[in-house]
Amino acid sequence: MHVAPVGGTAVQDHVALAEIELCGELIIAASAADEDRLSLESIDEVLRVAEERSAAD
Repeated sequence: MHVAPVGGTAVQDHVALAEIELCGELIIAASAADEDRLSLESIDEVLRVAEERSAAD
């Protein structure tokens, strides 16, 4: 069995870190929402979907 050494050898997965950040932003938005659920429009706003679509064009 191989165990990763403890210390400064951590590998960063930038995609995973970005996904974790977006999940955190969704959790914060959901906890601050007045409604029971976020609307699809609110989710798109938190995830900056419109910005991504504009950048892709």
